[in-house]
Amino acid sequence: MRAPLVRTGSGVPCALNCLRLNSFDRLGLSAPILQAIGELGFDQPTTIQEQAIPLLLGGDRDFIGLAQTGTGKTAAFALPMLELIDPEQRHVQALILAPTRELGQQIAGQVELFAKHVGGVRTVAVYGGAHIVPQMQALRRGAQVVIATPGRLLDLARRQAIQLDQIQLLVLDEADEMLNMGFQEDLDAILALTPETKRTWLFSATMPKEIRRMVKQYMERPHEVRVDPSQAVNTDIAHQFVVVRHTDKAEALMRFMDADPDVFGVVFCRTKRDTQDLAEHLMKLGYRADALHGDLSQPQRDRVMQRFKRRELQVLIATDVAARGIDVNDVTHVFHYALPNDDAYYTHRSGRTARAGKKGISIAFVNRKEKAAVNRLSRSLDIDFAEVRVPSAADIASARVRVWAEEVKAAEATPLATEELVAQAAVQFMGMSAEELLEQLVRRELSGLRTGMDLNLKDDQPEPRKMKRNSFKSGFNEKAHKKKFGKKHGGTSPGGKATKSFGSRPKKRY
Repeated sequence: MRAPLVRTGSGVPCALNCLRLNSFDRLGLSAPILQAIGELGFDQPTTIQEQAIPLLLGGDRDFIGLAQTGTGKTAAFALPMLELIDPEQRHVQALILAPTRELGQQIAGQVELFAKHVGGVRTVAVYGGAHIVPQMQALRRGAQVVIATPGRLLDLARRQAIQLDQIQLLVLDEADEMLNMGFQEDLDAILALTPETKRTWLFSATMPKEIRRMVKQYMERPHEVRVDPSQAVNTDIAHQFVVVRHTDKAEALMRFMDADPDVFGVVFCRTKRDTQDLAEHLMKLGYRADALHGDLSQPQRDRVMQRFKRRELQVLIATDVAARGIDVNDVTHVFHYALPNDDAYYTHRSGRTARAGKKGISIAFVNRKEKAAVNRLSRSLDIDFAEVRVPSAADIASARVRVWAEEVKAAEATPLATEELVAQAAVQFMGMSAEELLEQLVRRELSGLRTGMDLNLKDDQPEPRKMKRNSFKSGFNEKAHKKKFGKKHGGTSPGGKATKSFGSRPKKRY
């Protein structure tokens, strides 16, 4: 029989202003934790938090939490974990394992925010792709909470830079993804290094047989909380789909970006090759895009993520695995360039938008045969999909003129715009009416915009022919594109300089 963990939180009732800010107080959390939650703006616990936190605060049983990304799992385990560790003891008491560096960094950042008013708590994140010596030095200085990727943790353990024999809590976050990424042997080795008296909290989106094996082998009478996938889907997300040929997907994506200058999104592809090909194509045509996938080195991944966080990129093209741990505010759109095979991945993807109470849009690109998959997702996740159309040339022209007009009206005063220069301009335009002048300005603004074909696939259209093997793998057939729209659109000039795509805006707007 395992001894229950001793709760070290103060348990002092929260101050009145904190009670007004949130309703987490009824879950049994202490005043310092509630104060941090209130300052972060959290007001209502999610389903997984409401069900898990009281059980985990008891500290007497292992735990399994089945919930999708975006349901608040990090807070569900981090808040009770902070209550149960002892800040007076400097050894590692809680170990959190995550599948990717990005997710590990995200967890570490959130734990530090939650622990803001809990004195003496120190966290260290360790992961591959970074120098190991600074991580060893940080561990030597002492930490109660360590967030780690499996491979780097084993490396540190072999170097005797971390001791796992006093671990009280082991958290396996995104356990199914760790197994999908091939960490089965690493997890077995890590679990063998930890004491049998520890508590194991396992969080996962799915429960494949490999995880059932781990539960049977390493866990004792676990509590299990399962959040229904339909409850996990964020109600602030508008779910949409567009029916388009596979070969037109790249063009359709560009049109959505051109029609809405405020798009700041993540585009999901199935394979690394598709991800890289699509990103390179968009960059060649002047779009602010880049790829994130497993073939990039860690410094390359870091640079891409930093550019995205600084909004130097308009869209990030990513694979499902590489996108784990992306926590960027104000993402407006998620584009499913190809639907995932697993319903859980759709929820993972869509959860990148509509965070912190914001609204978001999730758009799936499907062909006519894949409409059945949309219907299946709708039934499985209990969400409504609205069919939308690929923006037309008229839609993009309207958006271009609207943005141009807003920029003209918002232009700041400059000492260079003297009365003499304004008078000089008036002389140049003498003889033109206000309507004629405005018409010329609009023509000039739209001079780079071409008329394109309707990409929306209608029910009475024949199925598209199978793509040739040498065509653009992510769905963009460059030969077909040039034949349809002309060489100067979507191709390169003789000097190798990329030319404009459908409706692309002048680079000065970026």
